[in-house]
Amino acid sequence: MSEKILKKLQILADSAKYDVSCSSSGSKRKNTQRGLGNTNGMGICHSFTEDGRCVSLLKILLTNHCIYDCAYCVSRRSNDVQRVAFTVEEVVSLTMHFYRRNYIEGLFLSSGIFKNSDYTMERLVRIAKTLRTEHKFNGYIHLKTIPGASDELVREAGLYADRLSVNVELPTEQSLVKLAPEKNTADIVKPMSFIRHTIEENRQEIQLYKHAPAFVPAGQSTQMIIGASPESDWQIMQQADSLYKNFHLKRVYYSAYVPVQQDQRLPDLHSLPPVQRENRLYQTDWLLRFYGFSVNEIFNPSAPNLETDVDPKLAWALRNLHLFPVDINRADYEMILRIPGLGVKSAKKIVAGRKFHHLTLDHLRQFGVALNRARYFLICIGWNGYRRDWNATEIKRQIIAGNAQSTQLSLF
Repeated sequence: MSEKILKKLQILADSAKYDVSCSSSGSKRKNTQRGLGNTNGMGICHSFTEDGRCVSLLKILLTNHCIYDCAYCVSRRSNDVQRVAFTVEEVVSLTMHFYRRNYIEGLFLSSGIFKNSDYTMERLVRIAKTLRTEHKFNGYIHLKTIPGASDELVREAGLYADRLSVNVELPTEQSLVKLAPEKNTADIVKPMSFIRHTIEENRQEIQLYKHAPAFVPAGQSTQMIIGASPESDWQIMQQADSLYKNFHLKRVYYSAYVPVQQDQRLPDLHSLPPVQRENRLYQTDWLLRFYGFSVNEIFNPSAPNLETDVDPKLAWALRNLHLFPVDINRADYEMILRIPGLGVKSAKKIVAGRKFHHLTLDHLRQFGVALNRARYFLICIGWNGYRRDWNATEIKRQIIAGNAQSTQLSLF
C-alpha cells in the first residue's frame, strides 16, 4: 500500500469511527516482530448480517470534505482538519485487497458531502456497483444514503448494497435546526420513506418473479446523536419508536456525543460522553422491540429520563410491584417476559419446560435466569418471592448490594 493511500486510510477511517451503525472491536493490540495480524490497523469494525452472523467490515468515509457546517461533526466545513478523499477506484481496490487477505468480509462506507447530495451519492453507488458487477464481490456492503439524493440513485444503491442507512442526526427537528441549520428534516425523511416502500414493492416482486433482484435485503437503519442537544430520554425513545413504526427500520443506533470542538451550542469540550445513558437507551430499545413494552410504560411526564443505577426493566418492575410476584408455572409468556433478569430465551424455556414438570429455582438457574434480580419478582415451587414487608426502595437496595458482590454481567 502506498504512503498516499495509507495516509488517506488513517484520516478517513478515524473520521468514520463516530458513526456507530456498526460496533468497533475497540482493540489496540499491535503486531509484534514476525507476528501475524494487527488490530491497530484503522478501519476494521464488526457488524451483523440479516441472519445474525458477525462480520468484519472495512469502515471508512469516501471523503471528509463537506459543504455543511454541522456543529457536532468533526468533518464540519469550518473545522481545521486535513481534508482528503478516496477515488472510486481506490475504495474498490482497498476492499478487494483487504477481502483477499481475509481482513474483512464487507464494506461500511459513509461520506462527507463533496458539492451536492447527488454528486456524492453517485460515487458511493459506483463503488458498490463496481464491486458487485466487475469484481463479483459477494461480501456485505452497507452504504450511507446521502440526505437529498435522488430516488433513482437511492434505488440503484439498494440493488447493490445489503443495507442502507440514513442518519436522522438529532432526536428532534428543533435541535437539527439549531445545530445543523443547513440540513432539513424533509431531506432526511424522504429517502427513508422511499427505501421502506421500495422494500415492500420488492417483496411483492420476488413473490411474483423468483429471480427479481433483491433490494437492501438487510433493511435500513439510522443513528441519533445523544447528549449534544437537550432532549430527554423520553423524547429520544418516542422518536425511535416513531421511526421503527413509520419506516420499519431494522435498528436505531444511539451515539453518545463525543466533544471534539468548542461551540457555544454544544456541551463543554471537557465534558465526558454520556456512555451510561447510551447503554440505558439501548436497553430500552430492546424492551420496545422484543419485550412488548411501550414507550409510555417506561416513561411518564414526571420521570422523563431513565434511572442510571438500575436497568429500565427493573425500574419499571419496581414502579409496578402490584403486578408481582409472577407465578412462572402459571403466568402468560408476556408477563414472564417482564420479570427482571429474564431474557427472551429464558422465558421460552420456562414456557416449554413447565409442560413437563413444575419449575423450581434450580430449573431457572439452569435456564440462565439472572436470579439475583428475578427471585424478587417471581414465585415457583419452593420459592415465595420477596418479603411482603419490603417496599420498592428496599428491594432495589438489596439488588444493588447483591450486584456489587457479583462479577456476572448481563443485559437485563
